[in-house]
Amino acid sequence: MDALQLVALVAASAAIAGFARRTPVPAPLLLVAVGLAASYLPGVPDYTLDPHIVLPLILPPLLYTAALDSSYLDLRANIRPVALLSVGYVLFATVAVGWLAYVLVPDLPLTAALVLGAVIAPPDAVAATAIARKLGLPNRITTILQGESLVNDATAITAYKVALAAAVGEGVSWAGGLGEFALAAIGGISVGLVLMVPIHWLRRHLGEALLQNTLSLLIPFVAYAAAEEVGASGVLAVVVVGLFLGHKAYQVDFATRLQEEAVWKMVAFVLESAVFALIGLQLPYVVQGLGQYGIGEAVWYAIGVFVAVVLVRFLWVYPATFLPRWLSGRVRQREPGVDWKAPLVVGWAGMRGVVSLAIAFSIPVVTDGVEFPSRNLVLFLTFTTVIGTLVVQGLTLPPLIRLLKLPGRDAYAETLAEAQAQSEASRAAEECLDALLEDERNALPKPLADRLRTVMERRRNAVWERLGAVNEITGETADDTYRRLAREMIDAEREVFVQLRDARRIDDEMMRTLLRRLDLEEAAAYRETD
Repeated sequence: MDALQLVALVAASAAIAGFARRTPVPAPLLLVAVGLAASYLPGVPDYTLDPHIVLPLILPPLLYTAALDSSYLDLRANIRPVALLSVGYVLFATVAVGWLAYVLVPDLPLTAALVLGAVIAPPDAVAATAIARKLGLPNRITTILQGESLVNDATAITAYKVALAAAVGEGVSWAGGLGEFALAAIGGISVGLVLMVPIHWLRRHLGEALLQNTLSLLIPFVAYAAAEEVGASGVLAVVVVGLFLGHKAYQVDFATRLQEEAVWKMVAFVLESAVFALIGLQLPYVVQGLGQYGIGEAVWYAIGVFVAVVLVRFLWVYPATFLPRWLSGRVRQREPGVDWKAPLVVGWAGMRGVVSLAIAFSIPVVTDGVEFPSRNLVLFLTFTTVIGTLVVQGLTLPPLIRLLKLPGRDAYAETLAEAQAQSEASRAAEECLDALLEDERNALPKPLADRLRTVMERRRNAVWERLGAVNEITGETADDTYRRLAREMIDAEREVFVQLRDARRIDDEMMRTLLRRLDLEEAAAYRETD
């Protein structure tokens, strides 16, 4: 893939994903469909990826941005269900789905079937957690799904490497595979623990947001490469570093946090869009290379593998949910009130996504002179499983959640807790301001001191106002109206600055300085509340 092809791929996939946001069609499905159609157009190049660079290029940034947005404390509180899904389920699915594929597909070697099982074992919970938050599912379900998607990739990749070695005749035993898995897990966590403190120290002492975010772009690749260099799990190293830096993000300055959030959202958007577009672009070539398997026959195998993936997840989720409660009174006491509905949602939320595609793309055609058996069939079954779960499970998960009528989040209680936390913080800020103003070195004119107090008071009252009455005409709280009016006033100022620049009364550099000041004020006045 040359530079022009890469630019075209990124630009087109981003445009299609952006358009999909304006339609009810999920972006991955539209990207696959357009990519498939484009692959038959004359002049569209043959997009191929080097299998050796797919995992190091695609996975680290996607995992890192997910880890930054995750809660270390919530994951620690739910470590048992997260571990059962991210480690136990992935290994179970690798063996179970691999064996079922081996039985279903004639002439498919067991080792190649286990590679397929490892590739499609890890669910990608990005879509599921977004749906869970939008529909107000309990925080615990969202945390479990998010935690599973962070760690299950490391389990799947390690299982994939063991199965791949066996598939190309490197003679890996079960004992050797388990030893490699343990080494990868312990080593990956260790590398992450070693790197996270010095990286955080460096982030805090660089002093400039531009340098800090340049470092941020390098962190996932450095952590991944360092762990892989010593034979450990690069995925786990990235997750450990990302969780720690996300947990300590409050210690870096606000400019770094604002830039970092925007940068990583853009990176994840571009990578995910490009990978799904590549499914459609490469699917015709994969189908052409099915060899002894005809397309009609391969479709039946794809349906069988999809059904196996869905059923195997439920075979694990329900026992993993209820057996610990039956066996341990401590678990029953700590996690009361679990019925059949929550496991049903967790089981049905097993959509496959970018991670499975990245691992599938990384399967080498030839390793040490040995050709991987039935590579195109494995790729085809991976593609169809990802598409099938996105269509069937992704489209039906929201109505299923509504049908089950699970108890949602208590919005009033959450807002009350937020308001109380803001009140305590505002009291501390007020005491700090009083102490500072007593010092003659901090003398301020009264209007400026009053402005500091007004801003602080507005922050304190804003959350309480969300608990109160709203405007009967607009449906807004007082804080909503305040932020809207502030934004409209800032827009008026912005238009004047542009007019002055166009009239040559100020130059572009001055206009950019003034606009940046307005942007910061707008960010403060019109901050996100969800």
